[in-house]
Amino acid sequence: MRHFIIDGNNLIGKIPPLFRLQKKDGQLSREKLAYILESYFINKRNIKVSLHFDGFMNQVIRVSTIKIIYSGKRTADDEIKHEIENEKNRRNLIIITSDNNILQFARVCGCEIKTSEEFSREIMSRSSEDEEKKREGGINNDEIKRLFDV
Repeated sequence: MRHFIIDGNNLIGKIPPLFRLQKKDGQLSREKLAYILESYFINKRNIKVSLHFDGFMNQVIRVSTIKIIYSGKRTADDEIKHEIENEKNRRNLIIITSDNNILQFARVCGCEIKTSEEFSREIMSRSSEDEEKKREGGINNDEIKRLFDV
């Protein structure tokens, strides 16, 4: 089973709308990231996702496919490293971060790595495609013909 370990605050910083929102409302930016990720991973099979945030839980974020981990008094970086260390088969891990310290640690442990920039482009393009499909789904062929006078 593939296991994605995601550095949440790092990923938020690479998604401009969430980064701007984080400055105003940190909790809401975390919630929106969790919902984006849940939508991205919802139909993928044999996937496990851990989303790490610094600090303590403020409000419960209700998502079904993602385990959200708060670092408490430690840093999220320390929690991510701890999760990597405790994994039996580290080759199944995909680490999502742009933090050089975590990237180096994950590389030494034999994990697959994706930078937050790379992953943010992937999930946001998927999100845009899904929105486009929803919009397209609302118009049938007869309406298109009528609109374009065909």
